[in-house]
Amino acid sequence: MTEGRIRTVRLGADGPEVGVQGLGCMGMSFAYGPTDQDAARATLDRALDLGVTLLDTADAYADGDNERFLAPFVAAHRDRLVVATKFALYIPPDDRTRRVIRNDPPYIRQAVEASLRRLGVDVIDLYYMHRRDESVPLEESVGTMADLVREGKVKHLGLSEVTAAELRAAHAVHPITAVQSEWSLFSRDIEAQVVPAARDLGVALVPYSPLGRGFLTGSFVSADKELAADDFRRTQPRFTGENATANAALLAPIRTVAEAHGATLGQIALAWVQAQAGVHGLTVVPIPGTRSPGRVTENTAATRITLTAEELALLDPIAAQVRGARYADMRFASAGRE
Repeated sequence: MTEGRIRTVRLGADGPEVGVQGLGCMGMSFAYGPTDQDAARATLDRALDLGVTLLDTADAYADGDNERFLAPFVAAHRDRLVVATKFALYIPPDDRTRRVIRNDPPYIRQAVEASLRRLGVDVIDLYYMHRRDESVPLEESVGTMADLVREGKVKHLGLSEVTAAELRAAHAVHPITAVQSEWSLFSRDIEAQVVPAARDLGVALVPYSPLGRGFLTGSFVSADKELAADDFRRTQPRFTGENATANAALLAPIRTVAEAHGATLGQIALAWVQAQAGVHGLTVVPIPGTRSPGRVTENTAATRITLTAEELALLDPIAAQVRGARYADMRFASAGRE
């Protein structure tokens, strides 16, 4: 595929204008095995050259180190970037391996101040509730987030892994610009209720893991046999054991479409996600993660692939055949709460 700058779209009804594909930055600091900081910095440079302006991070990524890593790049290009970060996955000081979901107002205020410091910015462009704590009334959490907008600490609000009902309730408190959830050829549960709700409200969808955490690229089959010991994917049921073997067979139609376009499997997986904007009638800005300049070039080229109706039909049955849950602990997904 030829390379060039990607087109832009607006996030939500009144959100910022961004490249139609963003960049997930989590893997630059942790979760997917050893990292190379020089390569990650080169990836950021290449992404911006190609028109990728939405950078996605979170306070929980490497216990704040991912925000710190991004800070110098953000400072150098502040007027060209839209910086998104998240709160809610609290890391207890006595066990840095745990994640406790917190949405209480005092914690939100503590979290935003810490993210502002680590990122070295005066205002966060897009601030997400990373996960939903059902023990805290949604109106209290989103009300506090709305206060942050009024105070000039945050420009726009987002939610991650929420149900359609939660999205509607939050939007009634303060306009929501974007919803971030897993959406890919392997994960399509949000299409039942969340996507229609987002369309009705004028909220953008920001799919994370649009490449199925790399599985849809064909780069690995069995996480427990092929990936580093500290790779997060070794904990995910669909990437290990018999599930992984069965799921690898589902890539066959993706290969067929890729061959027809002279493209990679990953490009077809991304082109499918980008095509959902037209299928469902809303803005879709996926945030594939990478720490390779070459890969970000490959990923952005997928925005220029148009899949035919016949190709979309060929790819359509894949998700229903996937074996294994997205997470070992499904507290981190919205699917079970719809």
